[in-house]
Amino acid sequence: MKYLILFSILFFYSCSREEKRSDLIDKVQFDAKALEIDSNNLSKAKAILKTVHGNIIIQFYPRSAPITVTRIITLIRDGYYNGLTFHRVFKNFIVQTGDPTATGKGGSGLKLKAEFNNIPHIEGTVAMARLPSDENSADSQFYISLATSEHLDHKYTVFGQVTSGIEIVKKIQQGDKIISLTLIE
Repeated sequence: MKYLILFSILFFYSCSREEKRSDLIDKVQFDAKALEIDSNNLSKAKAILKTVHGNIIIQFYPRSAPITVTRIITLIRDGYYNGLTFHRVFKNFIVQTGDPTATGKGGSGLKLKAEFNNIPHIEGTVAMARLPSDENSADSQFYISLATSEHLDHKYTVFGQVTSGIEIVKKIQQGDKIISLTLIE
């Protein structure tokens, strides 16, 4: 199983961008560490999302969405999310970010195949946004659930969970910006 995941990561990178071999190996090694999980099936690697309201800690579900987790980690490492706006906020439902145009129509330029899984949408669930008409249109936009939303289950790729700072997520307003999104191993 480990080899299948690593092969998938290698294949994903080789198909998605032209890079020097040493850069590719460094990213795969980091991503392999991020695929290590704890007793809750969450990654040992954590992301710190800094906002004007405080910090939010996110852990990933690498076994349930390995390609998505790898892509998100790559974007985080590249500084992609730093300074982006929370362009969609619906009280008691979701907050959404990841669009450099802040319109809800932009992204990083690399669409991902859906990795629907059995992780339910509960408070703090982190999942990929996508076009309603195309299940394979997720790119860089993601949302954080503010409540249980069973109607989203099995329709969006859940790839993470807020493990600290849900009270901060609830303070986010439309137009707030991400100060930084970084990783800790």
